[in-house]
Amino acid sequence: MSTFLDNQNWRYATKKFNSTKKITTEDLNTLKEAIRLSSSSYGLQPYKVIIVENPELRAKLQPASWGQSQVVDASHLIVFANEINFGETKIDAFIDNVSKTRGIPTDALSGYSDLMKNNILSLTDEMKNNWTSKQTYLALANLLNAAAELKIDVTPMEGFVPAQVNEILGLEALGLNATLLAPIGYRSEEDATQHYKKVRKSTEELFITL
Repeated sequence: MSTFLDNQNWRYATKKFNSTKKITTEDLNTLKEAIRLSSSSYGLQPYKVIIVENPELRAKLQPASWGQSQVVDASHLIVFANEINFGETKIDAFIDNVSKTRGIPTDALSGYSDLMKNNILSLTDEMKNNWTSKQTYLALANLLNAAAELKIDVTPMEGFVPAQVNEILGLEALGLNATLLAPIGYRSEEDATQHYKKVRKSTEELFITL
């Protein structure tokens, strides 16, 4: 646990990446697996994760990301996109996956399926979209923690125009909406931010024990 906390103190929202240093395929696969194993409500993972390597595409995304240089300078750009109007077919696909993975007949999972459908399908489209968007933050947390262990930098970003990112990446046609950007790579020696002391609330101010 001490190593985990050391890694959390090491990480920060990188402001300037070393554009010449790339993440290895092995490390990228590790980060992808960490994202894949993330927790989510009911285990449904109602989102997609887009990894943008193409420099021309990333150049188009920079203006839609408030001009932030990390989008183009980082080794890779990860886009978390929630599924829009999540519905019955997605739940059925999940149940099929559970059945195949665990060797359980789908009939034996009908109670779980009904529970999810009763709770999710009764929501308005706005509520469902809000719920699926929140799930992407759980996946981002796994990325942040795994990357810190590998000494790979991540900059979580909400500072972008979702509609523009959706248009550039063709996400609407896929039933998706961009919720988070996460450039990943290695900090530049010129990024003075890495030397700043981490500012957080004190334990006494943050926690309430009842």
